[in-house]
Amino acid sequence: MTPSKLPSIIAIDGPAASGKSTLGLSIANALGYLFFDTGVMYRAITWLALNRDIDIHDESAVTLLAENVQIDVAPASKSDGRACDVLIEGRDITWETRLPEVDANVSVISAYAGVRAALTRQQRRIGQRGRVVMVGRDIGTVVLPEADLKIYLDATAEERARRRYNEIVTRGGTAEYKDILAKVIERDRIDSTRDVAPLKAAKDAVVLDSNNINAEEVFRRVMALFA
Repeated sequence: MTPSKLPSIIAIDGPAASGKSTLGLSIANALGYLFFDTGVMYRAITWLALNRDIDIHDESAVTLLAENVQIDVAPASKSDGRACDVLIEGRDITWETRLPEVDANVSVISAYAGVRAALTRQQRRIGQRGRVVMVGRDIGTVVLPEADLKIYLDATAEERARRRYNEIVTRGGTAEYKDILAKVIERDRIDSTRDVAPLKAAKDAVVLDSNNINAEEVFRRVMALFA
């Protein structure tokens, strides 16, 4: 496929730990596009709420925060392992979004209808610039339904938990597979049953089952779509 025919907006959706970010980053690097995992926006709001001592269970307060703060995502400015820069009103908070306390609370905040609406508007602002690979759970269905290419990457909860377990152990950490599996299953329940933008494949998405193939093969299959 010639550069003029390449999809300018690529949406990748799927459940937690399905390999969306790995795939999205590989595609973005191959095409020279911005890699944008929309989960970083929910993490940014979670961090900011905690930083400002806002009760994360106060939906109105968190929603007001999301509506009144400017978040941007830009190509990585440092070679420190980051996939992109996450900025709140110009401040680089990329690594703050990965703190354990953010991990523990982001699911609560990402389920709020007002927060999702506010951040969807910001995600669309960035996505409509084009030359972007946007990863999340509602990109092809809600955020950018006009995306040139929509991919839904799936795998069983057991396989996704196994991958996350192996990742933690490889980094030298400790974990219990059963605990990770329980968290994956619970996250799936939250994502698929929420009233606003539940997790599902867009009707015109290319659905890829990654249970029996590795990340490299998934990447090859997607790149073959551009041939």
